[in-house]
Amino acid sequence: MTPKELLYVEDALGHTKEMQTAFSGFAAEIQDTELKSFVEQLAGENSQWYSKFVEVLNKNA
Repeated sequence: MTPKELLYVEDALGHTKEMQTAFSGFAAEIQDTELKSFVEQLAGENSQWYSKFVEVLNKNA
């Protein structure tokens, strides 16, 4: 992997992790149960994407 490609991967991982953290924080503040559930789902999906991304990188390392 080139240094430029590595920077793209690091950026993607960082953005995914930031979104997970943001959604979790938003969910903690939401009172509406339906909306809270939706935002928690988004946080979970970002967590899964992060894990899958790392898994793919580890397989190809």
